[in-house]
Amino acid sequence: MSDDYTPPKVWTWEPGNGGKFASTNRPTAGATHDAESPVGKHPIQLYSLATPNGQKVTIMLEELLARGHSGAEYDAWLIDIGEGDQFGSGFVSVNPNSKIPAMMDHSVNPPRRVFESGAILLYLAEKFGEFLPADPAARTEALNWLFWQMGSAPFVGGGFGHFYHYAPVKIKYAIDRYAMETKRQLDVLDKHLAENKFMAGDDYSIADMAIFPWYGRLTTGGVYGEAVTFLEGKSYKNVLRWNDEIAARPAVQRGLMVNRTSGEPSGQLRERHDASDFETRTQDKVEAAE
Repeated sequence: MSDDYTPPKVWTWEPGNGGKFASTNRPTAGATHDAESPVGKHPIQLYSLATPNGQKVTIMLEELLARGHSGAEYDAWLIDIGEGDQFGSGFVSVNPNSKIPAMMDHSVNPPRRVFESGAILLYLAEKFGEFLPADPAARTEALNWLFWQMGSAPFVGGGFGHFYHYAPVKIKYAIDRYAMETKRQLDVLDKHLAENKFMAGDDYSIADMAIFPWYGRLTTGGVYGEAVTFLEGKSYKNVLRWNDEIAARPAVQRGLMVNRTSGEPSGQLRERHDASDFETRTQDKVEAAE
Protein backbone atom coordinates (compact mmCIF):
# COMPACT_ATOMS: atom_id res chain seq x y z
CA MET A 1 0.00 0.00 0.00
CA SER A 2 1.39 3.39 -0.95
CA ASP A 3 2.10 5.98 1.74
CA ASP A 4 0.68 8.60 -0.59
CA TYR A 5 -3.10 8.74 -0.77
CA THR A 6 -5.25 11.38 -2.34
CA PRO A 7 -8.89 11.07 -1.26
CA PRO A 8 -11.36 10.89 -4.15
CA LYS A 9 -13.99 13.58 -4.49
CA VAL A 10 -16.65 11.09 -3.29
CA TRP A 11 -15.75 8.19 -1.00
CA THR A 12 -16.68 4.69 -2.21
CA TRP A 13 -16.93 1.69 0.08
CA GLU A 14 -14.56 -1.19 -0.65
CA PRO A 15 -16.07 -4.10 1.32
CA GLY A 16 -12.81 -6.05 1.59
CA ASN A 17 -10.83 -3.12 2.96
CA GLY A 18 -10.82 -3.31 6.74
CA GLY A 19 -8.54 -6.09 7.93
CA LYS A 20 -9.91 -8.23 10.74
CA PHE A 21 -13.23 -6.36 10.85
CA ALA A 22 -13.87 -6.18 7.10
CA SER A 23 -16.73 -8.68 7.25
CA THR A 24 -18.72 -6.76 9.86
CA ASN A 25 -18.02 -3.10 9.15
CA ARG A 26 -20.25 -1.30 6.68
CA PRO A 27 -21.35 2.27 6.02
CA THR A 28 -25.09 1.68 6.52
CA ALA A 29 -27.30 0.95 9.51
CA GLY A 30 -30.13 -1.51 10.10
CA ALA A 31 -30.65 -5.25 10.20
CA THR A 32 -29.09 -7.60 7.67
CA HIS A 33 -31.11 -10.66 8.69
CA ASP A 34 -34.07 -11.76 10.78
CA ALA A 35 -33.14 -13.10 14.20
CA GLU A 36 -35.24 -12.76 17.33
CA SER A 37 -33.47 -11.84 20.54
CA PRO A 38 -34.00 -14.49 23.23
CA VAL A 39 -35.68 -13.58 26.50
CA GLY A 40 -34.91 -15.42 29.71
CA LYS A 41 -36.55 -15.48 33.13
CA HIS A 42 -34.97 -12.46 34.79
CA PRO A 43 -36.00 -8.78 34.86
CA ILE A 44 -32.85 -7.69 33.02
CA GLN A 45 -31.97 -9.10 29.62
CA LEU A 46 -28.45 -8.25 28.47
CA TYR A 47 -27.17 -8.81 24.94
CA SER A 48 -23.44 -8.40 24.93
CA LEU A 49 -19.86 -9.60 24.57
CA ALA A 50 -16.95 -9.25 27.01
CA THR A 51 -15.29 -6.31 25.35
CA PRO A 52 -14.43 -3.41 27.68
CA ASN A 53 -17.81 -1.83 26.94
CA GLY A 54 -19.63 -5.07 27.67
CA GLN A 55 -17.66 -5.70 30.85
CA LYS A 56 -18.72 -2.36 32.32
CA VAL A 57 -22.32 -3.55 32.48
CA THR A 58 -21.75 -7.08 33.74
CA ILE A 59 -19.51 -5.65 36.48
CA MET A 60 -22.30 -3.25 37.45
CA LEU A 61 -24.93 -5.99 37.52
CA GLU A 62 -22.75 -8.29 39.61
CA GLU A 63 -21.99 -5.43 42.02
CA LEU A 64 -25.71 -4.72 42.39
CA LEU A 65 -26.42 -8.38 43.11
CA ALA A 66 -23.58 -8.41 45.65
CA ARG A 67 -25.38 -5.59 47.46
CA GLY A 68 -28.57 -7.61 47.62
CA HIS A 69 -30.59 -6.13 44.77
CA SER A 70 -32.52 -9.16 43.50
CA GLY A 71 -34.15 -6.97 40.85
CA ALA A 72 -30.79 -6.80 39.12
CA GLU A 73 -30.87 -10.52 38.31
CA TYR A 74 -30.12 -10.92 34.66
CA ASP A 75 -29.75 -13.18 31.67
CA ALA A 76 -26.65 -12.39 29.62
CA TRP A 77 -26.89 -13.55 26.02
CA LEU A 78 -23.79 -13.78 23.86
CA ILE A 79 -23.65 -11.50 20.83
CA ASP A 80 -20.86 -12.68 18.53
CA ILE A 81 -19.92 -9.47 16.75
CA GLY A 82 -17.43 -11.33 14.57
CA GLU A 83 -20.32 -13.31 13.12
CA GLY A 84 -22.59 -10.26 12.72
CA ASP A 85 -25.08 -11.09 15.47
CA GLN A 86 -25.40 -7.36 16.14
CA PHE A 87 -27.10 -6.95 12.78
CA GLY A 88 -29.95 -9.35 13.57
CA SER A 89 -33.38 -7.74 13.57
CA GLY A 90 -33.99 -8.49 17.24
CA PHE A 91 -30.76 -6.89 18.35
CA VAL A 92 -31.26 -3.86 16.11
CA SER A 93 -34.68 -3.32 17.69
CA VAL A 94 -32.91 -2.99 21.05
CA ASN A 95 -30.00 -0.95 19.74
CA PRO A 96 -30.42 0.66 16.31
CA ASN A 97 -26.71 1.47 16.41
CA SER A 98 -25.83 -2.26 16.29
CA LYS A 99 -23.24 -2.08 19.06
CA ILE A 100 -22.93 -4.07 22.26
CA PRO A 101 -23.99 -3.89 25.03
CA ALA A 102 -27.74 -3.50 24.77
CA MET A 103 -30.25 -4.18 27.51
CA MET A 104 -33.97 -4.67 28.00
CA ASP A 105 -35.58 -3.97 31.37
CA HIS A 106 -38.63 -6.24 31.68
CA SER A 107 -39.45 -5.05 35.19
CA VAL A 108 -41.38 -2.15 33.63
CA ASN A 109 -44.37 -2.23 31.30
CA PRO A 110 -43.79 -1.95 28.44
CA PRO A 111 -40.24 -3.28 28.61
CA ARG A 112 -37.67 -0.53 28.23
CA ARG A 113 -34.63 -0.65 26.00
CA VAL A 114 -31.35 0.89 27.10
CA PHE A 115 -28.31 1.11 24.86
CA GLU A 116 -24.84 2.66 25.04
CA SER A 117 -22.78 1.38 27.96
CA GLY A 118 -22.65 4.71 29.78
CA ALA A 119 -26.40 5.11 29.53
CA ILE A 120 -26.88 1.59 30.91
CA LEU A 121 -24.60 2.29 33.89
CA LEU A 122 -26.43 5.53 34.66
CA TYR A 123 -29.84 3.87 34.23
CA LEU A 124 -28.97 1.05 36.63
CA ALA A 125 -27.38 3.41 39.15
CA GLU A 126 -30.52 5.53 39.27
CA LYS A 127 -32.87 2.56 39.23
CA PHE A 128 -31.25 0.89 42.24
CA GLY A 129 -29.81 3.93 44.00
CA GLU A 130 -26.27 2.57 44.02
CA PHE A 131 -22.77 3.53 42.86
CA LEU A 132 -23.69 7.13 42.07
CA PRO A 133 -23.22 9.62 44.92
CA ALA A 134 -26.27 11.45 46.21
CA ASP A 135 -24.27 14.55 47.07
CA PRO A 136 -24.56 16.90 44.08
CA ALA A 137 -20.85 17.73 43.98
CA ALA A 138 -19.75 14.09 44.17
CA ARG A 139 -22.44 13.03 41.68
CA THR A 140 -21.24 15.64 39.23
CA GLU A 141 -17.65 14.44 39.62
CA ALA A 142 -18.69 10.83 38.95
CA LEU A 143 -20.58 11.88 35.84
CA ASN A 144 -17.64 14.02 34.71
CA TRP A 145 -15.45 10.95 34.63
CA LEU A 146 -18.13 8.65 33.23
CA PHE A 147 -18.54 10.90 30.21
CA TRP A 148 -14.79 11.47 30.02
CA GLN A 149 -14.46 7.74 29.43
CA MET A 150 -17.22 7.66 26.84
CA GLY A 151 -15.57 10.42 24.86
CA SER A 152 -11.95 9.32 25.34
CA ALA A 153 -11.95 5.55 24.88
CA PRO A 154 -12.70 5.63 21.11
CA PHE A 155 -9.25 7.18 20.68
CA VAL A 156 -7.82 4.19 22.56
CA GLY A 157 -9.80 1.40 20.89
CA GLY A 158 -10.73 2.65 17.46
CA GLY A 159 -7.59 4.76 17.29
CA PHE A 160 -4.54 3.31 19.02
CA GLY A 161 -5.74 -0.29 19.34
CA HIS A 162 -6.85 -0.46 15.74
CA PHE A 163 -3.79 1.02 14.09
CA TYR A 164 -1.24 -0.53 16.46
CA HIS A 165 -2.70 -4.04 16.66
CA TYR A 166 -5.51 -4.76 14.22
CA ALA A 167 -4.90 -2.74 11.04
CA PRO A 168 -3.71 -4.79 8.03
CA VAL A 169 -0.86 -2.30 7.52
CA LYS A 170 1.21 -0.33 10.06
CA ILE A 171 0.99 3.41 9.51
CA LYS A 172 3.54 5.33 11.58
CA TYR A 173 1.62 8.60 11.52
CA ALA A 174 -1.59 6.93 12.79
CA ILE A 175 0.17 4.89 15.48
CA ASP A 176 2.17 7.90 16.70
CA ARG A 177 -0.91 10.12 16.80
CA TYR A 178 -3.05 7.71 18.81
CA ALA A 179 -0.22 6.44 21.04
CA MET A 180 0.44 10.05 22.06
CA GLU A 181 -3.25 10.61 22.87
CA THR A 182 -3.52 7.30 24.76
CA LYS A 183 -0.49 8.15 26.89
CA ARG A 184 -1.91 11.61 27.54
CA GLN A 185 -5.13 10.04 28.78
CA LEU A 186 -3.21 7.63 31.03
CA ASP A 187 -1.35 10.62 32.44
CA VAL A 188 -4.66 12.40 33.12
CA LEU A 189 -5.80 9.35 35.09
CA ASP A 190 -2.50 8.89 36.87
CA LYS A 191 -2.40 12.48 38.09
CA HIS A 192 -6.04 12.36 39.22
CA LEU A 193 -5.61 9.04 41.04
CA ALA A 194 -2.54 10.36 42.83
CA GLU A 195 -4.96 12.48 44.86
CA ASN A 196 -8.10 10.31 44.83
CA LYS A 197 -8.76 6.74 45.91
CA PHE A 198 -11.41 6.30 43.21
CA MET A 199 -12.44 8.43 40.26
CA ALA A 200 -15.06 10.43 42.17
CA GLY A 201 -13.17 10.54 45.47
CA ASP A 202 -13.37 8.04 48.32
CA ASP A 203 -16.32 6.02 46.99
CA TYR A 204 -16.31 3.44 44.20
CA SER A 205 -18.79 4.43 41.49
CA ILE A 206 -19.98 3.82 37.95
CA ALA A 207 -17.12 6.04 36.80
CA ASP A 208 -14.65 3.43 38.02
CA MET A 209 -16.65 0.62 36.42
CA ALA A 210 -16.58 2.45 33.09
CA ILE A 211 -12.88 3.32 33.10
CA PHE A 212 -11.43 0.14 34.61
CA PRO A 213 -11.97 -2.31 31.69
CA TRP A 214 -10.42 0.12 29.22
CA TYR A 215 -7.46 1.62 31.04
CA GLY A 216 -6.62 -0.97 33.66
CA ARG A 217 -5.49 -3.48 31.07
CA LEU A 218 -3.31 -0.90 29.33
CA THR A 219 -1.23 -0.80 32.49
CA THR A 220 -1.22 -4.53 33.22
CA GLY A 221 -1.14 -6.16 29.76
CA GLY A 222 -3.43 -8.51 27.92
CA VAL A 223 -4.79 -6.02 25.40
CA TYR A 224 -3.58 -5.00 21.93
CA GLY A 225 -0.62 -7.36 21.84
CA GLU A 226 2.48 -5.74 23.35
CA ALA A 227 0.75 -2.42 24.01
CA VAL A 228 1.65 -2.44 27.72
CA THR A 229 5.34 -2.34 26.76
CA PHE A 230 4.90 0.04 23.84
CA LEU A 231 3.01 2.54 26.00
CA GLU A 232 5.12 1.94 29.14
CA GLY A 233 1.91 1.04 30.91
CA LYS A 234 3.58 -0.07 34.14
CA SER A 235 4.97 3.43 34.66
CA TYR A 236 1.52 4.75 35.61
CA LYS A 237 1.80 3.75 39.27
CA ASN A 238 -1.39 5.39 40.52
CA VAL A 239 -3.47 3.78 37.78
CA LEU A 240 -1.90 0.43 38.70
CA ARG A 241 -2.80 0.90 42.38
CA TRP A 242 -6.39 1.77 41.47
CA ASN A 243 -6.61 -1.09 38.96
CA ASP A 244 -5.41 -3.66 41.48
CA GLU A 245 -7.93 -2.52 44.09
CA ILE A 246 -10.84 -2.82 41.66
CA ALA A 247 -9.62 -6.10 40.14
CA ALA A 248 -9.64 -7.68 43.61
CA ARG A 249 -13.40 -7.17 44.02
CA PRO A 250 -15.26 -10.52 43.67
CA ALA A 251 -18.13 -8.92 41.73
CA VAL A 252 -15.66 -7.45 39.26
CA GLN A 253 -14.02 -10.83 38.81
CA ARG A 254 -17.40 -12.37 38.03
CA GLY A 255 -18.38 -9.53 35.72
CA LEU A 256 -15.22 -9.97 33.66
CA MET A 257 -16.13 -13.60 32.99
CA VAL A 258 -19.61 -13.03 31.57
CA ASN A 259 -19.97 -13.30 27.77
CA ARG A 260 -16.24 -13.94 27.48
CA THR A 261 -15.09 -16.12 24.58
CA SER A 262 -11.29 -15.90 24.88
CA GLY A 263 -8.61 -16.68 27.42
CA GLU A 264 -8.61 -19.57 29.86
CA PRO A 265 -11.79 -21.68 29.52
CA SER A 266 -12.27 -21.56 33.30
CA GLY A 267 -12.62 -17.78 32.99
CA GLN A 268 -15.25 -17.89 30.27
CA LEU A 269 -18.95 -17.84 31.10
CA ARG A 270 -20.32 -17.40 27.62
CA GLU A 271 -23.91 -17.02 28.78
CA ARG A 272 -25.08 -16.23 32.29
CA HIS A 273 -28.57 -17.15 33.47
CA ASP A 274 -28.07 -17.88 37.17
CA ALA A 275 -25.54 -17.07 39.86
CA SER A 276 -24.65 -20.75 40.05
CA ASP A 277 -23.43 -20.64 36.45
CA PHE A 278 -20.07 -19.31 37.64
CA GLU A 279 -19.52 -22.66 39.35
CA THR A 280 -21.20 -25.01 36.90
CA ARG A 281 -21.22 -23.53 33.38
CA THR A 282 -17.77 -22.08 32.72
CA GLN A 283 -16.35 -23.16 29.40
CA ASP A 284 -13.95 -25.72 30.86
CA LYS A 285 -16.90 -27.54 32.45
CA VAL A 286 -19.03 -27.23 29.31
CA GLU A 287 -16.24 -28.74 27.21
CA ALA A 288 -15.61 -31.52 29.73
CA ALA A 289 -19.29 -32.49 29.60
CA GLU A 290 -19.40 -32.71 25.78
